[in-house]
Amino acid sequence: MIAADFFKNESDMLTGFRVSGHAGLADLGFDVCCASVSSAVMMAANTITEAFRLEADVEVGENEIRLDMKKPDENADKILMGLLIHLYNLKDEFPGHIKLKVG
Repeated sequence: MIAADFFKNESDMLTGFRVSGHAGLADLGFDVCCASVSSAVMMAANTITEAFRLEADVEVGENEIRLDMKKPDENADKILMGLLIHLYNLKDEFPGHIKLKVG
């Protein structure tokens, strides 16, 4: 199962995420659920760090990515909200394969 944890600050702004795991629908490299999540996550991370040039700590490991904003930002909050909404839609499309947590 893919686990996506989103982080918020005391002002209720999204400040980052951690996504890990494998959906298990197919072998690695052939799983459309994993590919959909991976693509969305990378687009969000690249938009924050490259397009908007916002400072964030990004760690990419084996089967895991984590992004933490160095300081809260309205643009990052909106990008992260878009990612969260997209993952909720994918969760509905692939029931039982994506777990989301916000907080």
